[in-house]
Amino acid sequence: MSTQIDRLKNTIAPLREALVQHPINSFIQSPAELEVFMQHHVFAVWDFMSLVKKLQQEFTCVELPWNSKGPAEVRYLINEIVLGEESDVDQNGVYISHFELYLRAMEELSFMPSPFLQELRTYASLDELLLAIPKAAIPESVKQFLSFTFSAIKNRTPEEVAAIFTFGREDIIPEMFQVIVDQLKRDAPEKVETLVYYLERHIEVDGGHHSELAYRMMDYLCGDEEEKWARATQAAVESLQVRLKLWDGIVHNR
Repeated sequence: MSTQIDRLKNTIAPLREALVQHPINSFIQSPAELEVFMQHHVFAVWDFMSLVKKLQQEFTCVELPWNSKGPAEVRYLINEIVLGEESDVDQNGVYISHFELYLRAMEELSFMPSPFLQELRTYASLDELLLAIPKAAIPESVKQFLSFTFSAIKNRTPEEVAAIFTFGREDIIPEMFQVIVDQLKRDAPEKVETLVYYLERHIEVDGGHHSELAYRMMDYLCGDEEEKWARATQAAVESLQVRLKLWDGIVHNR
């Protein structure tokens, strides 16, 4: 790992510690609290895909005629993540995206997602979406989270978007589900089959391999340019700050 990566990680360490110590990690103690969490968090599962696709646009060729673009190592990282997120398999071996898997888990638990989640798919451009988010009937913390993601996708540099992806989106702690999942596995195992599979798959797919490739991507994008590292660091800080606000919104929405 490079010295610059170490410096960036040291800068964001207090924010990551705040996430580790956040009350959200003991919040889910009942089905009602699990429902609140999933109704908020599903938006983060959804917008993560747009973050991934932005990186795919930046670092792989999605135009015709095809030409190689960027280092093969970065292309491999992005394509592998897109494959895993967009076309994984469910517990029965059927192809499905992680977002669709999450929605299925909510359906099994009889948790209804916000109608705005369906509305999001009707917007044809980032401009339309960014105008719609502030007017949506969703919690303020979710609005801030979505606005940050899509403003970054639209306006920020490749190294900033990559930093948001690398340092701001891989800190969901599956253990926060453990108490209620264990309880539901005893009381109604059929209701949490997909949720348990989603969590296990999340841990398996987002392991150290992806993290190491993401660090290499950051080194390639920023190189020895201090300005790029500064922008990337600030983007990582902001992404963790908005994640903390999302967690605050869940805990305060009992």
